[in-house]
Amino acid sequence: MNALGGGGYGGLWGWNSSSPRKPKQPRRRPFDSKSQSSSNSNSVDATGRARHWFPLMQAATAGSLALTGDTIAQLTQRWRKAEAENQQDVKRALLSDHDWLRALRMTSYGFLLYGPGSYAWYQYLDHSLPAKTVENLLLKVLLNQIVLGPCVIAVVFAWNNLWQGKVSQLPGKYQRDALPTLLYGFRFWIPVTFLNFWVVPLQARVAFMSVGSIFWNFCLSSTMSK
Repeated sequence: MNALGGGGYGGLWGWNSSSPRKPKQPRRRPFDSKSQSSSNSNSVDATGRARHWFPLMQAATAGSLALTGDTIAQLTQRWRKAEAENQQDVKRALLSDHDWLRALRMTSYGFLLYGPGSYAWYQYLDHSLPAKTVENLLLKVLLNQIVLGPCVIAVVFAWNNLWQGKVSQLPGKYQRDALPTLLYGFRFWIPVTFLNFWVVPLQARVAFMSVGSIFWNFCLSSTMSK
């Protein structure tokens, strides 16, 4: 108890000088609030760095919305097929033969690649062009289209062909579909990107763009299935 009382400072636990002398005990190191604080701070910093290294919320948002876009694309394709073949039970046609591997490809792309990658990209743009001026806004939109846009298309095409074991067909896929997909995306993404950089705060930008990506993932997933 003496050691718990502060290592010889007396009075805290009723110890006084008239008590019988007790054998000396090894002196324990007093509690160091600074070292404890430093330890806690280091732990928090490490956790913060881990969260910063992989933005889980943005990744999960992008993955779930990529899944949504692919599901809409698959349902639309089955609907059109059922109408073309004059099937009577359209509802059954819609709910059957869902390609879960294709859904997993798109979901994993959103979670592992698009979510973290686009979040890092928006952080970089905000760090490089912090002022909210018309010039910076236009430059961000331009960079988003000529840097992020081609990167997204290149990565999603490669990811899809890798999963399907068709890496040798990737150059033909790029030559046939990459440029039309990119040009089609410009018409949709330029106004969406203006809103994203001008109105939406940094921490919500991946979510906002991912909501827009429901439509875009529908287009990508349809293109991937050709």
